[in-house]
Amino acid sequence: MALYEHVFLARQDLSQAQVDALAAGTTEIVESMGGKVVKTETWGLKGLAYKIDRNRKAHYVLLNIDGPGTLVAELERQNRINEDIIRWLTIAVDELEEGPSAMMRKVDRERKRRDPREERN
Repeated sequence: MALYEHVFLARQDLSQAQVDALAAGTTEIVESMGGKVVKTETWGLKGLAYKIDRNRKAHYVLLNIDGPGTLVAELERQNRINEDIIRWLTIAVDELEEGPSAMMRKVDRERKRRDPREERN
């Protein structure tokens, strides 16, 4: 089986519960095709470099997937149909990243930087 990282961007007007439901739906598609979602990360609502379908922000979600190659074609077909997903990218990787991704480590670093300042005030 091949390893993939799949990131999708969901519309900015969705609630976090709806974004989680999209991630769960993607997981169901992967499992129905004989694959396995190793890790799911929600990176939150982030600004876009340019407007996409009248959206200035988007919810980012990362899925690490272990599955057959036919899975990617079906996953991207489902993304194309879904109006809530505005962009996606799937890449094949040699190995899946253990622990939190770079985006999650960045968030943790920023939290640690802000905490000491808040304690001084």
